[in-house]
Amino acid sequence: MIWLIRRAMCALYPATSRLPGIAATDVDAFLRRYRRESSSLMWLGLVIGAVVFTITPLITIGLPLPSFLLPRRALDRHANKISSHPVYLLRQAIFLVKLSAGLCWGAHADVRSLLALPPYPEDPGTWRTQ
Repeated sequence: MIWLIRRAMCALYPATSRLPGIAATDVDAFLRRYRRESSSLMWLGLVIGAVVFTITPLITIGLPLPSFLLPRRALDRHANKISSHPVYLLRQAIFLVKLSAGLCWGAHADVRSLLALPPYPEDPGTWRTQ
């Protein structure tokens, strides 16, 4: 399931000319840690969001393919349209993916440096939900 979530996150957080995309961070390690440290409900929401992102290109751009088979331009269009879709439940599912991706991307030292922010200190590991 991690590969599916990673694909959705990479489509929603692509690199720009100024900032790296989420693919330049260690997404897999973040997702393994997220799964271990988050509640089951948070993980389920992230999985559902990734599945929704994967199966909705037919609704957003009219192509009957899963998102991981789309060409780059079509994937960008899909990511843009699903994030602002008029159906609230679809937008909310995608929001869960974007929220989790933002936690990974925004905590990365290279991204923080480019935003003129100091890197986060090492995680003390003192608080867990489980």
